Amino acid sequence: MIYIGLTGWGDHDSLYPSGTSSNDKLTIYAGHFPVVEVDSTFYSIQPEKNVRKWVNETPKNFQFIVKAYKGMTGHETGLGSFESRSEMFAAFYKMLQPFQEANKLAMVLFQFPPWFHCKRENVDFLRWCKEQMKDAPCALEFRHRSWFLPTYYEKTLQFMEKEGWIHTICDEPQAGENSVPTVLYCTNREKTLVRFHGRNVHGWLRPKEGNWREVRYLYRYNEQELDEWKGHIKMLKKQTKDLYLIFNNNSGGDAADNGKELMKKLGITYHDLAPRQLDLFECFEKYPTEGESDFD
Repeated sequence: MIYIGLTGWGDHDSLYPSGTSSNDKLTIYAGHFPVVEVDSTFYSIQPEKNVRKWVNETPKNFQFIVKAYKGMTGHETGLGSFESRSEMFAAFYKMLQPFQEANKLAMVLFQFPPWFHCKRENVDFLRWCKEQMKDAPCALEFRHRSWFLPTYYEKTLQFMEKEGWIHTICDEPQAGENSVPTVLYCTNREKTLVRFHGRNVHGWLRPKEGNWREVRYLYRYNEQELDEWKGHIKMLKKQTKDLYLIFNNNSGGDAADNGKELMKKLGITYHDLAPRQLDLFECFEKYPTEGESDFD
């Protein structure tokens, strides 16, 4: 099946009626998309009550991609309130329990920073991370090009395949060593993740003027770019059972529109979403079978 979704549920104003409370946004979001990437877990390991709330507010077949805590991926140094790194990983794994109980955990996303280079100690750390996550499916995303240089390209993919990592395929600006190429290869036959970061090279390189965080993902995919990905998706679907496509180009509010545009291009309509009032045009659509697309 092909799952299309967005990063987070708070930043997509086009999905929500004016004045919508932040507490109501996830339920409304789940009426538009069948999967979401949870970013709040990157900033802190969430209390159980938050996770259970998210699980209870979404339909039975809704899926969550849970981003690994920043202390686990080296975005933040030190142990914080934890006595050891093992304790940190154990707390994160425990947090996943409500997702797992409800069969709503698509995967845990380990996104490593640009300074996480391809070298032996980091390869060993990746093995250790995978062990700590036990039975949880885990996706791996690099931000440093060294992992896909000609010398290591095949070895990187073979390592992910052998260790059971889900490959996170990235569409992002090609901005030197702190970006990775789009590698169209599935290392896991059950699940593959694609993240659309946009192609804003200027924002990716952290311009000195203004707040670079506000422009880094400021990008709207055009028709030609989405059509190009339609061909890529057709190829990837032959390699993996479930394909998760996540739009992260949130800075200008473009992610939701691009996600819906891609749904149309792929001929996908989801029937197991949360109930919502349909627009005038949607009322007249002829819906195919659940999850049906051109590639099934």
